[in-house]
Amino acid sequence: MSYELVWFKRDLRWEDHAALAQASLRGPVRCIYVIEPDLWLQPDSALQHFEFVRESLQALDRHLRTQGGCIEIFTGELSVVLHQIWQDAPFSNLYSHEETGNAFTYARDLKVASWCQSQTVTWHEFPQFGVVRGLKDRNLWQSAWERHMSAPITTAVNLRFWQAPPQAALVMQAPPHLKHNPPKRQRGGRPMAMATLHSFINARSLGYRGGISSPLSAPDACSRLSAYLAWGCISMREVVQHTRAQLVSLPPQASRHRAGLTAFVSRLYWHCHFIQKLESEPRIEWDNMHRGYDMLRENEFNHAHFEALKAAQTGWPMVDACVIMLRETGWLNFRMRAMLVSVAAYPLWLHWRPVGEWLATQFLDYEPGIHWSQLQMQSGTTGINTTRVYNPIKQAQDHDSQGKFVRRWLPAMRSVPDVWLFEPWMMPKLESRDATQTPEIVMPLVDLATATKTAKHRIHERRRDPEVKAGKKAVVEKHASRQGFRSSKKSAVEQTTHAQQMG
Repeated sequence: MSYELVWFKRDLRWEDHAALAQASLRGPVRCIYVIEPDLWLQPDSALQHFEFVRESLQALDRHLRTQGGCIEIFTGELSVVLHQIWQDAPFSNLYSHEETGNAFTYARDLKVASWCQSQTVTWHEFPQFGVVRGLKDRNLWQSAWERHMSAPITTAVNLRFWQAPPQAALVMQAPPHLKHNPPKRQRGGRPMAMATLHSFINARSLGYRGGISSPLSAPDACSRLSAYLAWGCISMREVVQHTRAQLVSLPPQASRHRAGLTAFVSRLYWHCHFIQKLESEPRIEWDNMHRGYDMLRENEFNHAHFEALKAAQTGWPMVDACVIMLRETGWLNFRMRAMLVSVAAYPLWLHWRPVGEWLATQFLDYEPGIHWSQLQMQSGTTGINTTRVYNPIKQAQDHDSQGKFVRRWLPAMRSVPDVWLFEPWMMPKLESRDATQTPEIVMPLVDLATATKTAKHRIHERRRDPEVKAGKKAVVEKHASRQGFRSSKKSAVEQTTHAQQMG
């Protein structure tokens, strides 16, 4: 019996799954997921990503079994696996979502396209986000985003399967080389995604405005949907439409609730805006968006500083506390992410690519399009964004004024007096001895003021270069936003810092 082959990737859901819905209109479907060993060898992969995928696939498999089907798991190089499946039971159509991934998945998809052509298999691809493949003019992007988000949510009706599922439930073993699975990370699966969405739009969004900047309030005030969107447990269109429906249903007096949800919708727009950058120019995963900034930091990479950053030993308590929270939970709010990259890029003068590889493994919600665009924007190599430098001492004073966050994640700081908490190296020796019997005060890696001043001078000196100025126009034409979705008087540049996890 012929069938339609549906390939699941970073789209681990059954609702609003265009590939599954379209395949179901043509005949019985066969659903597969392929564990690609070489994909999991990439430097941006971590055990937490694999385990989140496994949990999400288990939820998908349980649902499909209620419909009489299942998700089949294969292991190997994708085009080889497809050929083996085709030889055992030929198919004429392959269905999947488009993916704006890393360089590996880009090359992998080219191989899949070549294999499909050689076997006369038609590959049907569908947009995953409000991202336009082959976009010719950035001026057309925003209207395309709105059309995608306003289109009806797709459902696979009259779903029939190629064959009955095996009795055994889905089992997946993680590649043994994978490391880092935070004990307090979010768990995968569409049911978890939907519960998170509803808790946010119904209640938690009241704290969104004013609550997403501090690492103390952000875990509850932020949507926490980023991982579920990154791995496709829920679609962007579902989130937009559910949020807009909630906005319409709110009574006039619910001004705080309305403000929170309105701001959130704008972040969803910026989410896709950033992914479009990588879709339009895949090289920015590796190269400076503006090539005029080449060799600015590359030859001066300080490995000792990088290792200290990863080990939460920079000496700046707010930075080190954020690194530990990220290590333990796989998540950090937008402002603290921006601060980490800023500290790496300016006072520590680290090139963004190695820092980005490390952070990709730390972020459960790693989304390549957002990630690499944000790394470059915060590092000052786009050539079109305002230089954004976050002072870790000021950030601590502004967003953790009582030191609760720092003391939670840095036990050694719990006995340090408030006055010295964010600059403990300034504490008089006598007071330091009295504060704790075993002080673990780490001296800052560099003098913050001096190193930051030098870094900004070097960036601005490069910006003043006539050739760099001349090259800015091309970057603006290809990547700059034409019209921001604004929830306040903040500029578009300020709003883009929220894009990594939509709050």
